[in-house]
Amino acid sequence: MATILLAFAALSALTPLLTRWLSIRVFYVVALLPAAAFGFTLTQTRAVSAGEAITESIPWIPALGISLSFRVDTLAWLLALVVTGVGALVLVYCVRYFSADEPALGRFAASLLAFAGAMYGLVTSDDIVVMFIFWEITSVLSYILIGHYTFKRASRGAALQALLVTTFGGLIMLVGVVILTVEAGTTSLAVIVADPVTGPATTWAVLLILVGALSKSALVPFHFWLPAAMAAPTPVSAYLHAAAMVKAGLYLVARLAPGYADTPGWMPVLVTLGVGTMLVGAWRSLRQYDLKLVLAYGTVSQLGFLMVVVGFGTRDAALAGVALLLAHALYKSALFLTVGIIDHRAGTRDWRQLSGVGRNAPVLAAIALVSVASMAGIPPLLGFVAKEAVFTAFLEAALAGDGWGWVALIGTVLGSVLTVAYSARFLWGAFGTRVTLADTALHPARWDFQLAPGLLAVATVLLGPLVFLLDPVLASYADTVPGVGDYHLALWHGFEPALAVSAAVVVLGLALFWKRRGVARLQGIVPAYVDAGQGYGYTVRSIDRAAARITHFAQIGGLPQYLSTILIVFVLALGFAAFVNRSWPDQVVLWDYPGQVAIALTMGIAAVMAARVGERITAVLLAGVTGYGLVALFAFHGAPDLALTQALVETITIVVFVLVLRRLPQKIAQRNRPVHPRRRAVIGVLVGAVMGTIGVIALGARQAPSIAAELPRLAVEEGHGRNIVNVMLVDIRAWDTMGEISVLIVVATGVASLLFVSGRNTVVPRLRESRKLRSLPHRRTVVADPAAPSEGHAVTRQSWLLAGRTVAEKDRSIMVEVLVRLLFHPAMIVSVYLLIAGHNAPGGGFAGGLIAGLALVSRYLAGGRYELGEAVPVHPGKILGLGIVLAVGMAVVSLFFSGIPLESAYFETTVAVLGPLSFGTSTIFDVGVYLVVVGLVLDILRSLGSEVDRQQEAGETEPRSQSQQGAEASA
Repeated sequence: MATILLAFAALSALTPLLTRWLSIRVFYVVALLPAAAFGFTLTQTRAVSAGEAITESIPWIPALGISLSFRVDTLAWLLALVVTGVGALVLVYCVRYFSADEPALGRFAASLLAFAGAMYGLVTSDDIVVMFIFWEITSVLSYILIGHYTFKRASRGAALQALLVTTFGGLIMLVGVVILTVEAGTTSLAVIVADPVTGPATTWAVLLILVGALSKSALVPFHFWLPAAMAAPTPVSAYLHAAAMVKAGLYLVARLAPGYADTPGWMPVLVTLGVGTMLVGAWRSLRQYDLKLVLAYGTVSQLGFLMVVVGFGTRDAALAGVALLLAHALYKSALFLTVGIIDHRAGTRDWRQLSGVGRNAPVLAAIALVSVASMAGIPPLLGFVAKEAVFTAFLEAALAGDGWGWVALIGTVLGSVLTVAYSARFLWGAFGTRVTLADTALHPARWDFQLAPGLLAVATVLLGPLVFLLDPVLASYADTVPGVGDYHLALWHGFEPALAVSAAVVVLGLALFWKRRGVARLQGIVPAYVDAGQGYGYTVRSIDRAAARITHFAQIGGLPQYLSTILIVFVLALGFAAFVNRSWPDQVVLWDYPGQVAIALTMGIAAVMAARVGERITAVLLAGVTGYGLVALFAFHGAPDLALTQALVETITIVVFVLVLRRLPQKIAQRNRPVHPRRRAVIGVLVGAVMGTIGVIALGARQAPSIAAELPRLAVEEGHGRNIVNVMLVDIRAWDTMGEISVLIVVATGVASLLFVSGRNTVVPRLRESRKLRSLPHRRTVVADPAAPSEGHAVTRQSWLLAGRTVAEKDRSIMVEVLVRLLFHPAMIVSVYLLIAGHNAPGGGFAGGLIAGLALVSRYLAGGRYELGEAVPVHPGKILGLGIVLAVGMAVVSLFFSGIPLESAYFETTVAVLGPLSFGTSTIFDVGVYLVVVGLVLDILRSLGSEVDRQQEAGETEPRSQSQQGAEASA
């Protein structure tokens, strides 16, 4: 099972690349994996039928008792079959649903496959913490899939709504999971259910977990996100919102029911909200004209029905619940896929514009008829068998004196009447013939477009008469629920009360459909504001308004006021802590050597001057002096790594400042003079004094011996490296480093988002896009070409850079071009050397990445945006993504070596010439850091450099003044 999950992750990562080669046919390839998982799950049927469970466990976090444990029993087996089987069919369906020019096709295929893997992990996980991780992964992937059409506001809004609602429920559920694991003393779901704990804490834990289940399965009051999610492509609706994601909450309730169905509050919550959801969803479905929305609200209704059944807590209801869960997955997935075909062929899902579709597409109509009949509970289909089992279980409970049995029976019967009515409405609306409309013209489609819904419909037909084969397997789950019950699944149980109830439901439902005009008038009486979706919108808008008002109140006055507030709070809070402190060092050393005083004075003078000068470029350079002063302090204190990194960071920072200054006036405060300069000076002095005092206190606060003396030994023995700083970064505190590079990616994304306001997925500028070089016979000409036009250039001037001639003559410098050409490649070699040697000598991925970044900066400054495009013709996002994938991937790989994320594993060998060699996962982690830093610099250059250049060329920004250009040249 762990191997299957690893295969899902690996193939999902490769899917975008495969899409480039295979285009739309990539869905055939990726469908093989869930199909194989489906076949593997079928091989476990014999063991599951015998009541056994297939288990697998890999230690993960022993300190917390968390392991990658998987367990396939009857319930997991059934859900795994649904997830993998329907998933494979939906992926095959995508081949005909999408076209080759579908935007972000690779991302969609990868996300859908990854979702299938996450759902497989969710239903097979025995560790409740691991199960919760998969639970949240499905929420994130559903956000991506629902919002597939990123250029549509409805898709983005629906995706965000689904994410907020399900994540809200998930966070509440997490609290319950933590409480339950602490109370039970284990994270194993099998043990938690087999040996349930009781008490007030357990009751609250279970109720909190139910909140997560209700939000995931779209029950009232969380139901509104599911109809909105119909903005997603139809394959997403068929898979996530019929067969997979919405089943997660039902699965969790069914998993806990054998042990916790008698928990106080369990029955009132599930029966009340389940019945309410069934009625609300069915009632709203009768008002829809969009076929997809008819099914969406119908799905909400059926999810409420299922929640009542699987959570009822009796043996017969549990058996009926798992049967109904399977039936619902089959018929509702088939119906969603059918609507997708109608939409493709007719160009609309509004049944008011459809006529004669059933006559012109008889096979599709037959598939829909079978699926609708199963949903309505018509024999001899699986839906009828499951629904009759439900009515029998509730009748027995009600007649035995269970009050909740009567509530469940009456509520589900009324809901089933409405189900028959909207089922008939769907079939009539989609395939009926209207005398007022001409037959709808249908676009031709391949026969295999109907393959996926057809197979699901065939399964619905076959499993009705053959349900006796399924009964022994499903009964092994039902027998785990306490209580007496001997019901078995069968197509015919004779003339019994449940059969009469089923018949009455069908008759009343068809009568309700026949009187649909009167029903519509009755529905029109209901006020429009009775809508949970509007309540969600009002809540979000209220939060936004409240946040805006608080921000306006707390952050009025601009950036200086923000900083003043932050710094004043800092001075008051830490100043008070320093005032009451009693841990002072025995002695204070003012300086270690006289040069320290000179460096400190230089830094202080530069800082004061930076605050007082009137030109921005001068202020930037003076601020840089303070940074380089810190470089000197690090160097004199025997910290070459820190000195090197600080020097590189300071240089990059100055370049970024200069790039930003192109969009700002040359003079500081040209229009509005600074206010309250003395107050600001006092705040600055106080901050410095408090920070210095804290440093002194920290030096004297140590009570235990420092671990610094052990670091040299630990670096060599545990980290296999002699450079303590680098070993710390990529091994001992790799978690911190991974968080820091994640912040770098967020920074790059934020900067680019501010500049690329119309979308950042633009093509990297190359020479072929430059109008100035279109006449050149070869764009990689280095020396002057006699045939090339020489207007604006010295005839004898050589072009030492690939894009040198794209730069205006007045901005070109032959000396800069020569130096950049001579130094670029050595700089890149040095950067790689620092990367490789950093584990044992000064350097590392961060320093190496900064050297490479500075080399790219020089290419841009000398040759402009086209030169940058020629230097690295790759989108920066891909470099950033590869870097974080390598870094995070090492956390996953470590699980297979040590069982602890990011614990380095090493491969050691001896080579005849080179001697002993050691290669570890920390090296790959450092490569990821290197790529993230390079990608960050490249993205900032592309945003603040290339994009600003493009905007100025297009006249989107004001041209720079001569004084600004001179200041930049001086920089």
